[in-house]
Amino acid sequence: MPAADAVVFDIDGLLLDTEESWTAAERELFERRGLVFTREHKRELLGTAPAAAAAMLEMLFEEPGRGAAIIAELGMLVYVEMGRYAPPRPGALELLARLRDTGIPMSLASNSPRVLADRALATAGVDQSWFTSVCTGDEVEHPKPAPDLYLASCAALGTEPARTLALEDSPTGVAAARAAGCYTIGVPSLEGVELDADLVVDSLADPAITRALGL
Repeated sequence: MPAADAVVFDIDGLLLDTEESWTAAERELFERRGLVFTREHKRELLGTAPAAAAAMLEMLFEEPGRGAAIIAELGMLVYVEMGRYAPPRPGALELLARLRDTGIPMSLASNSPRVLADRALATAGVDQSWFTSVCTGDEVEHPKPAPDLYLASCAALGTEPARTLALEDSPTGVAAARAAGCYTIGVPSLEGVELDADLVVDSLADPAITRALGL
């Protein structure tokens, strides 16, 4: 990749281990309807924007027209779970500290609404002042897999997408980052998920990330 001027992180499943909280909430949502939440459901919902998830859940639950209500119900369940558990992923804090110490600016780009992003970061003890911007799915016209969140992040950072490194854990997020023109490193959070990224590594602690940044 060309030398990176800045780095943009996804939050859920990438920077923070919030997928356990999402899974617990999704399982409860299904159980309330007498349904079993499966690994395939998890893969289908991973990283999706609220509108896409609403359409999927309306169909699965056979509740036409109730997508917004279902997503609101899920959001409340996730909010409660994230207040209990949202630890940083392996290598996350160390990578953030190294980027901060070397003066490489960072931003966050999440498909989650602002209220959930703020909740997760607070629970994890991640200081938002470390980042130039925090862009969330409810603040752009088109969330991931559209490139809007990454284009907004690059604009806030004052960098060109081609000189911006994106880190993502889901196919939806990787598609968004690549559509924006960012060099994209995939760090899968769920076994069996394949990422069409420029580079795929096992964790944020992988030295390939800092090598890609020229550190």
